[in-house]
Amino acid sequence: MSSVAEKLAGKSNRKPPAKQVRLRLVYIDFWSAVKLSFLVAVCLAVVNIVASFLVFTIVQSTGLFENLNSLVQDVAGAGTDLRSILSIGNVMGFAIVVSLLNLVVTTALGAVVAVLYNLSVKITGGILVGFTNS
Repeated sequence: MSSVAEKLAGKSNRKPPAKQVRLRLVYIDFWSAVKLSFLVAVCLAVVNIVASFLVFTIVQSTGLFENLNSLVQDVAGAGTDLRSILSIGNVMGFAIVVSLLNLVVTTALGAVVAVLYNLSVKITGGILVGFTNS
């Protein structure tokens, strides 16, 4: 025979059945969506700038610019020099400008998506999401 303590210990080891909850997403806060899209855009801007620098450094160290410059001089004439156009300052300046434009566009798109979703909820009723407590 087993004791009462062993019976209670055996009962506590059993997992209760997982409770399922179904929730409906019916509203996205506008300012939360703008802040989140801004942070995502900042992360993408940093990745873009670092990747541009790394690609420029790798391409320059492999000698691809010299080969391309000699090809352009053979085709276009001796007065053309790509090294002055494709300098590290110009490339990084272009990467920063593109990153800033991307930041503005991504933030605006996050706001537009939040507004469009909030308007579409009135028609569709929102997104049904299921959760379990495991």
